[in-house]
Amino acid sequence: MPATTVDLEQQCVNTIKFLSADAVEKAKSGHPGTPMGAADMAFVLWSRFLRFDPGDPHWIGRDRFVLSAGHASMLLYSLLHLYEFDLPMEELQRFRQWGSRTPGHPEAGHTPGVEATTGPLGQGFGNGVGMALAQKMMRARFPKLGSLLDHRVYGIVSDGDLMEGVSSEAASLAGYWRLGNLVYLYDDNHISIEGPTELAFIEDVARRFEAYGWWTRHVDGNDRRAVEGALGEAVGQTERPALILARTIIGKGAPTKQGTEKVHGEPLGQDELRRAKEAAGWPVDPPFLVPPEVRVFFHEEAESKRKERAEWEARYLEARREYPDEASSWDRYWKRELPADLVERLVHAVDGKESLATRAWSGKVLQAAAAAVPSLVGGSADLSPSTLTDLKAAPQVMRRDLKAEAPVEYDGRTLHFGVREHAMGTIVNGLAYYGSFIPFGATFLVFSDYMRPAIRLAALTGLRSIFVFTHDSVFLGEDGPTHQPVEHVPSLRLIPNLHVWRPADGLETAMAWASALGRAGGPTALALTRQKLPPLDRPADFDRALVARGGYVLAEAEGGKPGVVLVATGSEVALAAAARAELRERGVRARVVSIPCVELFLAEAESYRSAVLPDGVPTVVIEAARVEPWAAIVGKDALRIGLARFGASAPAEVIAKELGFTPGTVADRVARWLARA
Repeated sequence: MPATTVDLEQQCVNTIKFLSADAVEKAKSGHPGTPMGAADMAFVLWSRFLRFDPGDPHWIGRDRFVLSAGHASMLLYSLLHLYEFDLPMEELQRFRQWGSRTPGHPEAGHTPGVEATTGPLGQGFGNGVGMALAQKMMRARFPKLGSLLDHRVYGIVSDGDLMEGVSSEAASLAGYWRLGNLVYLYDDNHISIEGPTELAFIEDVARRFEAYGWWTRHVDGNDRRAVEGALGEAVGQTERPALILARTIIGKGAPTKQGTEKVHGEPLGQDELRRAKEAAGWPVDPPFLVPPEVRVFFHEEAESKRKERAEWEARYLEARREYPDEASSWDRYWKRELPADLVERLVHAVDGKESLATRAWSGKVLQAAAAAVPSLVGGSADLSPSTLTDLKAAPQVMRRDLKAEAPVEYDGRTLHFGVREHAMGTIVNGLAYYGSFIPFGATFLVFSDYMRPAIRLAALTGLRSIFVFTHDSVFLGEDGPTHQPVEHVPSLRLIPNLHVWRPADGLETAMAWASALGRAGGPTALALTRQKLPPLDRPADFDRALVARGGYVLAEAEGGKPGVVLVATGSEVALAAAARAELRERGVRARVVSIPCVELFLAEAESYRSAVLPDGVPTVVIEAARVEPWAAIVGKDALRIGLARFGASAPAEVIAKELGFTPGTVADRVARWLARA
């Protein structure tokens, strides 16, 4: 570690502060207050504790740093630039501009060194919990190589993070899982956008986190020696996650605006920025100044961290030579490797012609997937008896014998999230960020509302997360409209880069899981039925690869060119097939098309799509949900049989009859529509 003095330290802190403030000022947009107030503790963390290699942001031995307070993105960008990540000064000067690598909130995969896409408050908090859990689980799986994963997850969280409910859920799980490798600095600046946090937030945060099982410490966040001491104590924790409540001054150094909401979400203004620089003894010009001695300091720091990585790499290579079998398994985890015969194994799990709910087919497929893919882990929000997502042949991640003081068994694969969908989504994403697991989380489809921020961020970031949703329609029955999703499938389909699968039988469910497991560029949501579905008839020579294209012809019109195409998904595919038989009795030739994954079907070439949905043939869509978005696929003139109301509490067969989802009713509607056309 390079030598430093108090004066040089202050120069470094001032550089971080004024790079951030200059960038916000140039953009005329942003949040200068938190970078200025948190610069002292961020400097201590990055210079004294954080382990990383600027030349390899994905080095597996690095510490993870999550800026959950994503509005303070310029704090992170300034640090990344100074520590010689691939983020040149020109990118700081293009803060919040089109095409820059310095967007308004941190985006993983877009900016080198950014570990998680944050901004929606509380999400980064939960991501860090997932990352810390992933490390513990890897160490438990690899007794030799795993000991080299001695890094930690650090983060800076804000008042807003701790107000959001997701952080409470995630903090509770972090305490239960004894994540002593997790250290958060709480930027306790007492200011939110509307003014003092006392307007709505006066709880004793330390006592709250202590109740969750965390170690806590109060500290002056602008006293670098005090912060260093608190971090040293936090790093000494092995059984409890740590929260350092760092009292800071937002916008520290701004002569008239520090300590106020005026520095939270708007530039300082040229006069205030000039006066802040003058008060700090900092040159007013040029902007974006990095003094030579500061540049030298951070270069030496970066070299020191590169050397530390090289030393780690030598130990790692020696361990690989000594334990080649473990190294081979280790590589499969980090590659998230899938067997070449994965599809065959999953399809084999659904052999048979029995009537089952797709959640039950999914349960069978999931066991086969777990046997084939060791990196597959996950669980449900206290609903595994309903979602059928326990990995039966694998141990569970829990406190041994369910005793409060017992150690956690991290070698398990089934996770228990409790009734915490918010946290489940963020933790699943954190496991995916870590890089060695393919994680899933399961709940009822209607509760995907709780997980919307995590699903959206997984899609934005391209995470390999899987979200399993059962009880996918009004046909779940007696629980009634509070539990019956109507708008959820179409609304999930509106999220860019999210693949939404609504399979109709065992084969489609197996192919959905195969697609989800193999998808490296984004998340997948599975929407599965509670009710049993009849087996679907397919030609003997049916090519199952057609299912992987997202949509295909299930049953061709008999006797010539189709007079109508019936398009359906999920449980309504069997309904469409039955309606086809009724229409045949009325002299109407109908083709049945199943589109289990709209996104994959739309990604196919137009020639394939038009072969499945031929131009000039009347088309009907049948889905027990809002069907307005289907117009983009089948045209606005198609007949869309869906729901524009909530469901009701009754047995599924009664709901189907009352809401018009029976073969006879569908056939009647189609026949009348064709007669009018």
